[in-house]
Amino acid sequence: MSPLTRRRLAAFRRNRRGWWSAWLFLAVLVLSLAAELVANDRPILVRYDGAFYVPVLKDYPETVFGGDFKTWADYRDPYVADRIAEKGWALWPPVRYSYGTINYTEIRPHPAPPGGDNRLGTDDQGRDVLARLIYGLRLSLLFGLALTLVSSAIGVAVGAVQGYFGGRVDLVGQRLLEIWGGLPHLLILIIVASVIRPGFWTLLAVLLMFSWTSLVGVVRAEFLRARNFDYVRAARALGMGDGRIMLRHMLPNAAVATLTFMPFILNGSIVSLTALDFLGLGLPPGSPSLGELLAQGKSNLHAPWLGVTGFVVVAFILSLLVFVGEAVRDAFDPRKTT
Repeated sequence: MSPLTRRRLAAFRRNRRGWWSAWLFLAVLVLSLAAELVANDRPILVRYDGAFYVPVLKDYPETVFGGDFKTWADYRDPYVADRIAEKGWALWPPVRYSYGTINYTEIRPHPAPPGGDNRLGTDDQGRDVLARLIYGLRLSLLFGLALTLVSSAIGVAVGAVQGYFGGRVDLVGQRLLEIWGGLPHLLILIIVASVIRPGFWTLLAVLLMFSWTSLVGVVRAEFLRARNFDYVRAARALGMGDGRIMLRHMLPNAAVATLTFMPFILNGSIVSLTALDFLGLGLPPGSPSLGELLAQGKSNLHAPWLGVTGFVVVAFILSLLVFVGEAVRDAFDPRKTT
């Protein structure tokens, strides 16, 4: 690790708000990735009649646990639970609901307020809000990370080509970017949603069409600034190819600006998916998402726990990313790392 990298890491740690925000964000990400182990309507592990079973990974028929039918076992059914308890035990996750599990035992009308088995209440279809929140977080974070990484890679490549070659390449590229940036994004999304059934990959592809332009200007400026530096001229004089010069000598300088902007790009990616789900143009109906939870809160004003839960979680995640972005920006600021 170079001395400059160590100084940047030390500057990042000195920003306590950003440092703890990064750890909290990683904790939320790990928790959401292990959603099946945290919220599920199946046990994690079952020991029955001397044998071990892993229902969270594999389906088992009811007859395996002493039932009468060869259909897949419903572990929330009291009959199946009693059969397992007679000859063994079951290790359940902390939340005994998946994102689509309906609580049929709730005597209060849905959406039901927090209490009992549903720590954050239920939505208007009787599904556990906490379980849908955990799965929705995973979906939003994975979508945001995928969109951020792919769009950043494309934006860096386009900006590097424009800045390095300059001239007509840069001129034509800038005019095309202006035309592309002037297209009505929301209108195109509405047209795509009316023609193609929205899904994770469909939305990712459509949003990627417009999000990659966010880093082009920053990377282009860095390459325009460095293209006439002495070390670049020396590399050309030694016969080094353009691609190698761009990757080995110029890209590390542009990476500083890229890493500084990436937390804010991730922030915008999560907001985009949440907004589309809130408007009904996002993921298919029934998919767990933060935007769908906010939409339910708007439609059920008599159930404030829906809107409050969605707002608090979205605000918390976005705040963490903003704090991390500020810490990264300070870490790469030469005035604060010297």
